[in-house]
Amino acid sequence: MLYLDANVFIYAAINTQEIGEKAGSATKNPTSSTSVLTFDEVFWSIKKLKPELAQETSYALLNFPNLEIIPADRKLALSALKIINEYNLAPRDALHAATAIASKADCVVSTDAHFDKIKS
Repeated sequence: MLYLDANVFIYAAINTQEIGEKAGSATKNPTSSTSVLTFDEVFWSIKKLKPELAQETSYALLNFPNLEIIPADRKLALSALKIINEYNLAPRDALHAATAIASKADCVVSTDAHFDKIKS
């Protein structure tokens, strides 16, 4: 199980260089998960960069085959708070890390290196 950070979907949608191609490949994994927060991040980022793609990209994300979208709740927020304290991550990144751990992901696919220091 791969955990796909929001930037994977953003790069796959708007970047035609190597990083966009790699991101597109990551989205083809047979079993993946992401946070419901990813919808917000993808929509907002795409809307700022390429407004004409925001709706289409977000719809595709929400209908991705084999992608489990994990809801955020109090338990997840408490886990994120522990990660904030232990690893000094920003709240949104800590929520993504907590979601990856909760979904029992084998790894986090992201361009953000700070996820590398998280130990589940």
